[in-house]
Amino acid sequence: MSDGGNDDDFGAVIGDASRVALQQRIVALKLEHRDLDTAIERLALDPTHDELQLRRLKRRKLLLKDQIARLERQLDPDVLA
Repeated sequence: MSDGGNDDDFGAVIGDASRVALQQRIVALKLEHRDLDTAIERLALDPTHDELQLRRLKRRKLLLKDQIARLERQLDPDVLA
């Protein structure tokens, strides 16, 4: 643990808190991505669906996927994309 209150230990705690916050954000975005997937499937099954709304949902889902990938790279930057 600590070797006597070194400032580096404090930085690690801050880093750990940031890492946890980043992981929580990724989980939330993945949940939203999954929910969008379900909404898109339901909308696509409706023969009277709004094509513009469907495209917007698909675009939002793609943006979420990109955002998740960016955050995951921040979390573990040594992993090749």
